[in-house]
Amino acid sequence: MQSSLLRIGTRGSALALAQAHETRSRLMAAHDLPESAFEIVVIKTSGDQIQDRPLSEVGGKGLFTKEIEDALLDGRIDLAVHSSKDMPTVLPGGLAITAFLPREDVRDAFLSPKAKTLMDLPHGAVVGSSSLRRQAMIKRLRPDIDVVMYRGNLQTRLRKLEEGHVDATLLAHAGLRRLELTHVVTSLLEPEEFLPAVGQGAICIESRIDDQATLDLLAPIDHLETKIRLTAERAFLAVLDGSCRTPIGGLATLNGSQLTLKGIIVKPDGTEAHEVERSGEATGAEAIGKAAGETLKALSGPGFLAV
Repeated sequence: MQSSLLRIGTRGSALALAQAHETRSRLMAAHDLPESAFEIVVIKTSGDQIQDRPLSEVGGKGLFTKEIEDALLDGRIDLAVHSSKDMPTVLPGGLAITAFLPREDVRDAFLSPKAKTLMDLPHGAVVGSSSLRRQAMIKRLRPDIDVVMYRGNLQTRLRKLEEGHVDATLLAHAGLRRLELTHVVTSLLEPEEFLPAVGQGAICIESRIDDQATLDLLAPIDHLETKIRLTAERAFLAVLDGSCRTPIGGLATLNGSQLTLKGIIVKPDGTEAHEVERSGEATGAEAIGKAAGETLKALSGPGFLAV
């Protein structure tokens, strides 16, 4: 057991801090440690600072992790807490995802003062979203809807919706639950019609692979079911696209020892989509994910994936 202060790196949004606090609470409970044994270190990332452009235009998912990973590599923090859906599929040398917390609800939430569901929105309604996946899947279901870029943290997006900048928006239900904001949800989009982002709802912890003391601390809070599911989903994503330049959805579920992965890839304008489903023993999670990704790559053909 390490006796020095354990430094937890995180972004500074309310949701990121809630996730860091949950990680701290689980470590406190697992090791009977006081809150004073931990320091939460807030690190501003490039993704937090760039608010006027889609992330796909300026570097993708790594914009939410690079500065935090730099702090890990140079020893300023001992572990980093991330939303799994923000994590690139390729990590810097010396770092790894070394634990997952139990996964929250994976669904997207629909928020609107003007309609109960996405399908109920009036013709020509304006929906705000910064996610290429959500934008493409909205257009696939409702090509008549105008989807506009909608950056900012969760509270900023809620304020913009209240002020009437858009008619509706979509947010991860997991984040709203963690911030006790479920009262703002109008309805939920089921995965059968609207696959979530790879890793949605799961908190992951990144650390140095040679830091055995931290690895030992994390081992008791690592949630096996979430790890198996995310192993498949991240392997699926890695075959297709490691950033956020292509609209991709994916979800792995476990039923006993049987793992099933469903995936989708959509053109940004929603006019074309390809879907896949693969099942097998959970012990082969990575292979199932890779096979699903290769199938979608073959179905979509050359030129479909963004470059």
